[in-house]
Amino acid sequence: MSDLLDHPAAIRSGEELDLAGLEPYLRRQFPNETGALRVLQFPSGHSNLTYSLYLGARELVLRRPPFGSKVKSAHDMGREFRVLSKLHSVYSPAPEVLAYCDDNSIIGAPFYLMEPIHGIILRREIPHDLIFPAEKARELSESFIENLIQLHRVDYAAVGLSDLGRPEGYLERQVRGWTERYYGSKTHDYPEVEKITAWMQQHMPPTRAVSLIHNDYKYDNVVLDSNDVTRIVGVLDWEMCTIGDSLTDLGTTLGYWIDAMDPEELQQNRWGPTDHPGSLTRAEIVHYYATKTGFDASQIAFYLTFARFKLAVIVQQIYYRYHQGLTKDPRFASMPEKIQILLGASWHSAQTGRI
Repeated sequence: MSDLLDHPAAIRSGEELDLAGLEPYLRRQFPNETGALRVLQFPSGHSNLTYSLYLGARELVLRRPPFGSKVKSAHDMGREFRVLSKLHSVYSPAPEVLAYCDDNSIIGAPFYLMEPIHGIILRREIPHDLIFPAEKARELSESFIENLIQLHRVDYAAVGLSDLGRPEGYLERQVRGWTERYYGSKTHDYPEVEKITAWMQQHMPPTRAVSLIHNDYKYDNVVLDSNDVTRIVGVLDWEMCTIGDSLTDLGTTLGYWIDAMDPEELQQNRWGPTDHPGSLTRAEIVHYYATKTGFDASQIAFYLTFARFKLAVIVQQIYYRYHQGLTKDPRFASMPEKIQILLGASWHSAQTGRI
């Protein structure tokens, strides 16, 4: 299955690294590597940028903030490095980090280095060469949610991460914060925004379960074993990890999860093959999670409403950089349509109470 592995590609225009500054740094960090430096970029992802480095025989992965970002708190490389440096030993899918650099003179921004995780990443469609019958799709669905449950069971205090977030008032701060982020990056008028934010203020449930949460848990952020696609060997993109309401993490996953019976406009916003025959539905995911954890998920519609709103704001922030000419990535041009779809789905969840 080597052809199915996730591979880096050429660097996108405008996202090149300053090799004149980077190479001497790498030589100091890895003095025994004498071969040439080669740099490629992982083409997916819309926020923090990920590069594949080859320093002679040594393979590394570099993570840095996006170019032109105004939201510094969302791209804190030092925080992400600290989380992973403590988490990897107790939660093996978390990447193993190697070095952190906050000297902007090296490449113009903070960054960190980590060990690569090789495997298959499922994106919007199943690769043609991947044998993926319904029974495997169901097994992967269950493995995917089980892996999230294992993260939620991590004793974050024991590994030194209890100061990562404040669970008291977490939901209230999240709703307020994402509302502010929307208005801080607004480019279009979406009438649903005021209705959704007012509804969330009026229907906010009490937090009943607190844990370490990933905050962006979806299929294309997990790496699968190339010899067994139902086995998760890596979880990527930890920039939004914190301590908070566990059901917000489940809600985020549901926000990304498109069922086969969802309307066509929502199908267009699918981030992974979650509608493949055999896959769990959103309702089945909630039942599986609640059964395994014992958590009360009776108000999960609120969490899905919030998740879809949050995703719309994330896309809005990304589009804002494109709208301002701070990035030229052509993938961003159609984002207003995606934002409208997400806001419509969020408001539908609020109105109907359905997931």
